[in-house]
Amino acid sequence: MDSIDSWLILHHTPSVGPVTFARVLDHFGSPQTVLDSSRASLRQSGLFKTAAIDFLSASPDSRSRSIEADLRWLEQEGAHIVTLGDEAYPALLREIDDPPPLLYLRGQVDALSMPQLAMVGSRNPDTLGRETANDFARQLARAGLTITSGMALGIDTEAHKGALKSGKTVAVTGTGLDRVYPARNRDLAHEIACNGAIISEFAIGTEPRPENFPRRNRVISGLALGTLVVQSARKSGSLITARMAMEQGREVFAIPGSIHNPLSRGNHLLIRQGAKLVETTEDVVEELGGMLHLLAAQLDSGPDEPGEEEGPEKAGVGTGDPTMDKVLAVIGYEVVLVDQVVEFSGLTTEAVSSIIMRLEIQGLVASLPGGRVQRLQK
Repeated sequence: MDSIDSWLILHHTPSVGPVTFARVLDHFGSPQTVLDSSRASLRQSGLFKTAAIDFLSASPDSRSRSIEADLRWLEQEGAHIVTLGDEAYPALLREIDDPPPLLYLRGQVDALSMPQLAMVGSRNPDTLGRETANDFARQLARAGLTITSGMALGIDTEAHKGALKSGKTVAVTGTGLDRVYPARNRDLAHEIACNGAIISEFAIGTEPRPENFPRRNRVISGLALGTLVVQSARKSGSLITARMAMEQGREVFAIPGSIHNPLSRGNHLLIRQGAKLVETTEDVVEELGGMLHLLAAQLDSGPDEPGEEEGPEKAGVGTGDPTMDKVLAVIGYEVVLVDQVVEFSGLTTEAVSSIIMRLEIQGLVASLPGGRVQRLQK
């Protein structure tokens, strides 16, 4: 098991970005093996530039000085570093072409393993855009999704605030985690760390540079099952995130607006390019339900194995939530319409949709085409 020091030293090596880092791991097997290799071996690998070879061939004390700030930060309460070699590394993010070798994290590590939806949009939205982002995030977080965004002003900020009202949120930054950018979101950042996580692939001390934010955007989309764009102009960072989501094979959702609103033009462009038009949170929940199998290897939140008799009233089979158990009791092993579940449970359509999604995450039910649902054997 390599120490965090060896990961950090390789992460600080000049000209070793995510793609090169992955190739280095494939060739050498581990960061510690790289540090133990001779200058000749490093050169023969063909993976390193001269500056990188000089850095890696320096004395251990010299290399260790490059990570002192990171290690001091790591001593703080709530500070973590998750590497590609850790089980806690997000499974979906690991699938992208250039996953970050490590993630600096402040807050709750387990927030990374929950199903996530990215929400992005304009830094200068109108009042309707702010309200829409806040309301959608609140409802989707209640449905069991962790809302992921970039903590920028505007739509990002409203998405985080809405999610915090009923669930968890993850913020991905383009700076080192020793600073908050933008500074006016300092209080929000503290709240996110207490009810989710703030993460970055950038070393401690990294300032907000323009080139950092496209890299940040690929992490936002890479963590999530899908990306929801609330308001965006035709040329914006939100469209970059949406295109990255498409390239990563993830769902893209866009909320339409007035044809006279410049902040709707980016969304309308995405819809013409194949993004799913979204009018309600149910549109998102229904679409993502079929993708939850991607989390099967990552999540372990299902109930214990039942005994011979089945039913939510039996110990180990219920969810522990009376309302969820009520819906589970209505859903039989034969296929049933969601509308029937609503009728028999006496709950609202929104509440039932949210509960069904949470039951899917736990592997207790499966959503089927045509607005149908079926309970699964556990």
